[in-house]
Amino acid sequence: MTKPTGYPPNFKPTAKFTWLDGEIVPWEDARIHVSCPAIAFGASVFEGIRVYWNEAEEELYVFRLGDHLDRLANSMKMLRLTIPFNREDLFNGVLEITRRNGWREDAYASTYAYLGLGERFSIDPERVYMGAWINSMRMPRAGTVQTGLNCCISSWERNSDNIQPPRIKASANYLVFRLASVQARLDNYDETILLNHEGKVTEAPGSCIFMVRDGVACTPPVTSNILEGITRETLLKLLPEELGIPTVERTIDRTELYIADEILLCGTGKEIAPVVSMDRHLVADGTPGPVTRRIQDLYFDIVRGKVPKFRLADARLPRLNRGFNYPARRPRWCAFAGPARPGNVPPSRISGGRARGRSPA
Repeated sequence: MTKPTGYPPNFKPTAKFTWLDGEIVPWEDARIHVSCPAIAFGASVFEGIRVYWNEAEEELYVFRLGDHLDRLANSMKMLRLTIPFNREDLFNGVLEITRRNGWREDAYASTYAYLGLGERFSIDPERVYMGAWINSMRMPRAGTVQTGLNCCISSWERNSDNIQPPRIKASANYLVFRLASVQARLDNYDETILLNHEGKVTEAPGSCIFMVRDGVACTPPVTSNILEGITRETLLKLLPEELGIPTVERTIDRTELYIADEILLCGTGKEIAPVVSMDRHLVADGTPGPVTRRIQDLYFDIVRGKVPKFRLADARLPRLNRGFNYPARRPRWCAFAGPARPGNVPPSRISGGRARGRSPA
């Protein structure tokens, strides 16, 4: 079998296995056809899910997996994607691919629903293939979580709900983030913030934004053309309920960021990262602020399963119909993935590397 193309020089994958259309396959055999609309047009939706290693317990914890799968279902609904796998299949797939790769460190799982070969504008599974894959990779914490980010306001505008809805976590939506991120890095910034068509603050590429002014944590509402972030929603609960810090969802002007007491970015991949300057304006004294540090400490304990009231009561044997839903009065967000289990996949579960995404006909 020939080596897949698309590798940069000296690239070495960190994962051994991938879940592809219901099967565990070797990482190098995870292929779909290059003619798929998922490749040609970015016709896919996805979720990024964090997996945390608890060294003391030697266990892995998956954070808010059920909520991520619910958001994936919403994205599929809006794009009218119907895949031949249910929530339980994807739920188990994330846990299994996490175990099979044998992680004993922080990792990341990405779950995709994609449009394969066939009539690309059809919604009939008999006319176009619709499938799914789940990747897993190691993901250590970025150093900027401690040191902070130097950010800028991008000249690129966040797409709006009636053009290419940010509420859909679609692969194609990330092209504007590439434009903004590349320009920011060329201009010697760590990260960038996009505005919407009204000139109001939206979010950073792949992460939501909070601003602290006069003791109140503010974040743009979901109607400001942002993704309905799961980490954002987590902080909206933790800040007032656990730390006693008032929060408000409201529109934010660009110049408010210049005079904010604190700014932080939050997201599955970004985790919680302080912003120490904005357009070369220092945020306060240019160091991470106390609210940011307090929410970081609490959040990082929760995601590793160290706060009992946020661990699922049935986390070790999740009941898939309700296992990741949390009581209205007390959210429970951690999910137990089980001990790392490296090793060989049973041969019956290994695909022969055939091309995926073909038309079902």
